[in-house]
Amino acid sequence: MADVAVGRDKCGEPRLISLPLSRIRVIMKSSPEVSSINQEALVLTAKATELFVQYLATHSYRHGSGKERKALTYSDLANAAAGSETFQFLADILPKKILASKYLKMLKEEKREDEDDDNDGHDEAES
Repeated sequence: MADVAVGRDKCGEPRLISLPLSRIRVIMKSSPEVSSINQEALVLTAKATELFVQYLATHSYRHGSGKERKALTYSDLANAAAGSETFQFLADILPKKILASKYLKMLKEEKREDEDDDNDGHDEAES
């Protein structure tokens, strides 16, 4: 794959990175273990992030329903996170969408189960 310049800088020169480095620096500095960030490390992190996002989008598009609609949707990304071992770490960040009514029903069921567990525990303690 050839290097492709994405966007242009203030002087009109082609850029190899399209993510804003200042934002990436802020995110990296938010970690308590990081005191200073080398410029090369910042640029490499930005490029690696762009490549990862590109790979995630391509994988989600190819394995999702986006091919039929020629569009990448949130559902495609969520399905990739849930269905691929590579993207499993994103499952909490990209949960599958559910209707609010289904979510409320799930919460009620969980609450009922917790109450049943609490009642079972009290019955055993009293015996």
